[in-house]
Amino acid sequence: MIIATAGHIDHGKTTLVKALTGVDTDRLPEEKARGISIDLGFAYWTAGTTTIGFVDVPGHERFIRNMLAGVCGIDYVMLVVAADDGVMPQTIEHLHIVDLLKVARGVAVITKTDRVAPERIAAVTAEVRDLLAPTALAGANIIPVCAVDGSGVDALREEIKTAAGAHAAAENAGRNFRYAIDRAFSIAGSGTVVTGTVFNGAVAAGDKLIISPAGAEVKVRAIQKQGKPAPRASAGERCALNLTGDGLEQTGRGDWAVAAAIHAPTQRIDASVQVLATETQPLKHWTPVHLHLGTADVTARIAIRRGAAVAPGAVETLQLQLDQPICALHGDRFIIRDQSAARTIGGGTVIDPFASAERRHTAARRAQLAALAHATPDAALAALLACSPAGVDLAQFARTFNLDAERGEALLRTCDTIALGKEPRIALPRASVEAIGQRLLEALARFHRESPQALGTDIEAQRKALAPKLAAETFAALIRALADARKLEVLGSNVRLPQHVATANPADERIWQSVKPVLEAAGLNVPPLRELAPATGLTEAALKDFLNRKSRTGELIRVTPERFYPRASLAQLAAIAHKVASAAPGAQFTAAQFRDASGLGRGLAIEILECLDRLAITQRIGDARKMRKDFAPILGAATAPAAAAVTKPTAQSTQAPQAPRRTAPQPFKR
Repeated sequence: MIIATAGHIDHGKTTLVKALTGVDTDRLPEEKARGISIDLGFAYWTAGTTTIGFVDVPGHERFIRNMLAGVCGIDYVMLVVAADDGVMPQTIEHLHIVDLLKVARGVAVITKTDRVAPERIAAVTAEVRDLLAPTALAGANIIPVCAVDGSGVDALREEIKTAAGAHAAAENAGRNFRYAIDRAFSIAGSGTVVTGTVFNGAVAAGDKLIISPAGAEVKVRAIQKQGKPAPRASAGERCALNLTGDGLEQTGRGDWAVAAAIHAPTQRIDASVQVLATETQPLKHWTPVHLHLGTADVTARIAIRRGAAVAPGAVETLQLQLDQPICALHGDRFIIRDQSAARTIGGGTVIDPFASAERRHTAARRAQLAALAHATPDAALAALLACSPAGVDLAQFARTFNLDAERGEALLRTCDTIALGKEPRIALPRASVEAIGQRLLEALARFHRESPQALGTDIEAQRKALAPKLAAETFAALIRALADARKLEVLGSNVRLPQHVATANPADERIWQSVKPVLEAAGLNVPPLRELAPATGLTEAALKDFLNRKSRTGELIRVTPERFYPRASLAQLAAIAHKVASAAPGAQFTAAQFRDASGLGRGLAIEILECLDRLAITQRIGDARKMRKDFAPILGAATAPAAAAVTKPTAQSTQAPQAPRRTAPQPFKR
């Protein structure tokens, strides 16, 4: 459990921590000389099996920035009020800060009780109780203590031990490592060391991390907890990390050490912001502020609908536009102070750390922000799916809520969701995906009835008709999923039902009965379209359209755009190629050898071999080819015709051809 002190300067916070732990948290010479805390101090106390870490914050108003860096990620607050002074300005401001950060567990301590009468202690106790009443710490115990003589210290220890026993450890499972850096320094022989608080996940020596937002890649050389070496550190713990890597010279307070999966600097945050009731003016559009998130302090602007404002005491969802990138995730608490960093204005919670500049005020965006405002990723995803017809980018969602891959996949199952695509993966409700798929299949059936000769319908046209809110990539992923399930077939930019045959109609059947005998009679030497058309009584364009559609059935194979072979005829040619390869040295044959064995002309022989290459039956190797696959499963069983006799090549035939004479034809090459 991590405890932060809070309270006005010189109210005894550091002395109290020393009385509890024996550690003086003022480490700087200037702090020793002036007797005040300037920067954060740290101490540890082991209560039984529980280790309690103390973050002692400075109380002076000039060092509120340092105080804010110390209270990020704390579990418990110890509000300190001196009995002689009572409640002072920084008492109030510190309390506002811890309340805005939603720290709901803590204790109030009245210090310096040896300096005042019992009546004064009672009066200050009442004053503190009234101060706590409107906050999340209402009802917290108030314990009078004198750190000098030790009175009340044991009671305070018991209070803290009880709180530590009831403290629920921060969740580690399913979260990527995330660590807020509050200090960085160099040690001779070790290099860069950073100290901070682990917000999520766990880290071990040897792990690789990213310093965010800068993006430097580092490696954890060693870990220390309570000043002693440790094998690992987990969420809710303070630790020191000895890092190695490039770019560490610029690392310091305000940075994060994170797993690579959540390194995503942002400069635009949608958040729920509460303005302090003590403010005298409403928070207006484009107000300049200081944003304190984690240990970072950056300047930003408030973006609200122009002309609108957030009244004192009100809570509103608005956008923060930052002047420099920071690391932020959903649920992060933050504080905003005025432009001069002299006054705390309010605070809030990050809803969407990766907000868009567009459509900020639409009803759809308001619904999405309301969905993201849910505390748990399960509830947020379910609500977000309900108001996101285009689906939810899973990588962005997982990064927003800091979910590792395993947790993200489990979330899909919990929310009965289907993920489509790869980059990006888009989540949609299973019922929605199934409904779109069913409507698509019905639309295809209707299209085939109305246009039986069409090969298929345009995919983009179907998307616009059936799911216009889905991105083209997402709809294409849905099409691929249905194709994998053999519910439809994709033909380039078109789609059809598997059972659809574009030539299964009376008109095309009559054409086929006139074309089929001509193709079969041609044997292995099928003519091109310009020669085939007159023999069928069709125009060349009509015949080409028909043969292209018929080739989709598998009865015909398109060898070239102008030549189509019956499957059985092409199988015979593949058998000839196999026979030639079997007789060739090394099972490699040339196009010339195939030409001679098949009796085809030079040009047609090359066209056939290139078609067999595309079918992965043959494979070209330089000027030769070899059989790559058995042709029977692709084209059907066949044997080489007896007339296609193949003689074993002689040694002379396998030698490189002689250079031709000028008057002779060029050597046979592709």
